[in-house]
Amino acid sequence: MHTRLTKEEALDLMKNADLNTLGRMASARKKELHPKGITTFVIDRNINYTNICWVDCKFCAFYRHEKDADAYVLTFEEIDAKIDELLEIGGTQILFQGGVHPKLKIAWYEDLVEHIHVKYPSITIHGFSSIELDFIAKVSRITIEEVLTRLKAKGLASIPGAGAEILSDRVRDIIAPKKIDAEVWVNVHRQAHKLDIMSTATMMYGTVESDEDIINHFDMIRNLQDETGGFRAFIMWSFQGKNTELLARIPDMEKPSSNRYLRLLAVARLYLDNVPNIQSSWVTQGPYIGQMALRFGANDLGSTMMEENVVSSAGAAYSMAKEEMIHLIQDIGEIAARRNTAYETLEFFECAQ
Repeated sequence: MHTRLTKEEALDLMKNADLNTLGRMASARKKELHPKGITTFVIDRNINYTNICWVDCKFCAFYRHEKDADAYVLTFEEIDAKIDELLEIGGTQILFQGGVHPKLKIAWYEDLVEHIHVKYPSITIHGFSSIELDFIAKVSRITIEEVLTRLKAKGLASIPGAGAEILSDRVRDIIAPKKIDAEVWVNVHRQAHKLDIMSTATMMYGTVESDEDIINHFDMIRNLQDETGGFRAFIMWSFQGKNTELLARIPDMEKPSSNRYLRLLAVARLYLDNVPNIQSSWVTQGPYIGQMALRFGANDLGSTMMEENVVSSAGAAYSMAKEEMIHLIQDIGEIAARRNTAYETLEFFECAQ
């Protein structure tokens, strides 16, 4: 049985440990959790049902206001067309999120989830960030619990960790002052887990946070996981600054290095000892560092990302075909497997000799 890292030990590792040592430690922990050497990925599509948002996060280049010429809310027909394309390539999941629309209420979301769930029963709906859910509750004048209960009844399967950024109100007040507090983010996930709606935890680093903020973020996730066991995975990525207000305001903000990404990833794998899966963020880091992440604790390559609009509008534009994912996994001697949202293996891929 391993002994748990304290916050102080994790901070020391993050600041001072040799990168190779961290990689070895994280790999050993990964092997304990995933002894068969299987690395997974999912075929999904990120559908942003609207880009209309009133939260105006300074790190986001995707959002628009209702009166902007390029503001949109997708019709059900447009969403169906995207799901049809996903099914053609063997997809099993849609990651469903939008801006935080100021006017859409619970009934609209119920109709949408039900429409997809009934028409496409094989597709898992992994949707709606905690801030969307919190605002749907406010604008509909109902509780978060009722929002989650009603959406689950219509077919919502799990919720993404989006909107966590850094779980520090000091940081949030700078980069997204209108966004929910850290404790609200935690509580939405707590409520979801109590209703047997699993979720993922995320972190976006590389803005104005300190190392201590990052460790506190890990700690809040680990504590909630101790309490509920509802997080399936942890995913972290670095701030992508192009076209964002935040970079315009702080133009000398350094872009986080690949070394920093791997270092934080390894510490996350060591600290989050109760979260089974850690995803590599090749979307922001590129395929090579995405592959290196598998040596620093990650056991999942995430999604083939058939469509991604939020990070790409801020300058990250990597995409990857299924074949490339399989190659990256097999190239380092691991077994490639396609999974579903619940991290259940759907198929293994033979190694091409």
